[in-house]
Amino acid sequence: MHNNSNMDREGLPSTKSLLRATAIAVLIGLLVLITTIMPAEYGIDPTGLGEKMGLTLLSQPNSAEPTSPVTSSSAGNQTALSTGPVWKTSSKLSSDTTTVTLKPNEGLEVKAIMNTGDRMVFQWDSEGGPVYFDMHGERFNDGNNFTSYWEGQNQPSGSGTFEAPFDGSHGWYWQNNGEETVTIVLQSSGFYDSIGKK
Repeated sequence: MHNNSNMDREGLPSTKSLLRATAIAVLIGLLVLITTIMPAEYGIDPTGLGEKMGLTLLSQPNSAEPTSPVTSSSAGNQTALSTGPVWKTSSKLSSDTTTVTLKPNEGLEVKAIMNTGDRMVFQWDSEGGPVYFDMHGERFNDGNNFTSYWEGQNQPSGSGTFEAPFDGSHGWYWQNNGEETVTIVLQSSGFYDSIGKK
């Protein structure tokens, strides 16, 4: 018969090693709490590490549902809503092909009227030679002030997507610096009220 008090304790951790492992686990837990959980859940970031890792963004209100309504200042009603991968608008879809012919040293603008947040997909090609271009926009009733978005020298084409940062007219100025007449064909599709030569 074996006596329980004489049990072989070989292979079992000592009380000292159990206390040390518990202390290490508590320290690791505190470290995780301070560096990740507090910044992500409560916006408290005592180490600054949470902000560097982008965790403080998670604690901001509505971070799970990014909804940013964009309104038209001229109409005063809601024009577009951004909710994750879906972009919604009350504007009508437009699709146009605009042709511009430029003689040597001639320039011309093509602009679309757009509300803040309206989007457009575009592609233009220059037949007969490359051109200078400046894609830019002007706010309504703001004189000759404009915001340039994309500029290029000696370009045969350009394509991309555009989102209007403000209510106004947005588009392109093309300048033919060559010695031959060029024809620019612009294809545009998106949400804008009208597009035309200026």
